[in-house]
Amino acid sequence: MKANKMKAIVLKKIGGTENFEFSKNIALPAVGPEEVLVKIIATAFNPIDYQMRKGGSESTRMHSPVLGREFSGIVIQVGHAVNHFNPGQAVFAASGSMGSNGSYAEYMLVPATILALKPSNISFQEAAAVPVVYLTALQIVDRLKISPTATVLITGAAGGVGLALVKLLLDRGHKNLVLTAGNPKSQAILIGTGLAASQIVNYHSQDLAMLILAKNQGEMFDVCIDLVGGEMSELCAQVIRVNGSYADVTAFETAKARSDFFDKGAVVYHISNYAHSLSNNFKWYGAQLSRIAEMIGSNRITVPPILVLESFSTQSVADAHQILEENRTNGKKIVMNIN
Repeated sequence: MKANKMKAIVLKKIGGTENFEFSKNIALPAVGPEEVLVKIIATAFNPIDYQMRKGGSESTRMHSPVLGREFSGIVIQVGHAVNHFNPGQAVFAASGSMGSNGSYAEYMLVPATILALKPSNISFQEAAAVPVVYLTALQIVDRLKISPTATVLITGAAGGVGLALVKLLLDRGHKNLVLTAGNPKSQAILIGTGLAASQIVNYHSQDLAMLILAKNQGEMFDVCIDLVGGEMSELCAQVIRVNGSYADVTAFETAKARSDFFDKGAVVYHISNYAHSLSNNFKWYGAQLSRIAEMIGSNRITVPPILVLESFSTQSVADAHQILEENRTNGKKIVMNIN
C-alpha cells in the first residue's frame, strides 16, 4: 500500500477480455465504523464475471470497474465499531457487490459481517475458491430441507456448486442421489467424492429422461436441483413427481419448464446468494460462511479442486474468463494469486 493507492485490474468497457487494464492508481477507500480493510491474497473466478464483462443482465450488479466476487486475505484495518476481527487475521468472503470494489485487486473494503475466519487447515488459494459455491450449495440444503430418504436429481453436478452440494448431502447421509455429468473427467471427480459410477448419467446420452428414471427404479424424483438450466430445466420438469421440489440455481429455466412445473404443482425455489444483499442482510453471508468454515475445519467437507494462476495480470484474467466461457474447468475452481 503506497500513498493510499493500490493495484487492480480494471474493465475499461463492456466487451472482450482485451478491455481489461492493469492499473496502479486505484484509490483506497476510507474505513467506516463497521467495515474492514482486507489485503487480498487470492481471488477466485465465477461465470458471473464473464457475464458481467460481456454486458449480460448480471452487469446491472456492477458497482465498480474492478470485477471479482470472492477472495481470501489478511485483515489490515478495522472500523471502530468492529470488535470480532483484528488486524493480522486470515479471512475469506463472498463479497459480491458488497465491497468497495471487486476482488481483482490488492485490497478491498467490506462490511465486517460478510467475513469469516479462514480455516487453518486450508491454504489462502483453497479458501478463495470456497465462498460462492458453498454458500449457494448450503442455501439449497437449508431452503429445500431435503429428507435423507428423498430421491434427488442434480444436473451439472461436476461443477463447483454441484460438487459442494454433493459433499454437503453426503455429509448429511443422503444416498438416493442421481447426477448428470458430461465427460469422463467430470464423472471421475464425482466418484472421488464417494459416489458410485452407477449414480451418474452422461447427459449426452440418447433417451436421457428414460436413463435417469431407470436409475431411480423407474420412479419420478422427489427433488430436482438444476445447475444447468435451459433444456435441463425441461428435463427436470419431465422427471419430477407431482408436488415435487425444483431448485433453479441459474435463472435459465424455459417457459415450457415453468408451464410443466405449474401443471405438476411443483414447488419452485429460486436460489440466489444476491438476494440477501438486497435487504442489506449482510450478516447472513458471514454467518453461513462461518458454518462452512467449521465443517471444513473439522474435515466433514473438503474444498473444491482448484487451478491456480500465479500471475496477477490481465493475461491471467483473460485466461480464466476464456476457460469459464468455454466450460473447460473440468470441475476446478480457477484461482488467481494477488501479488
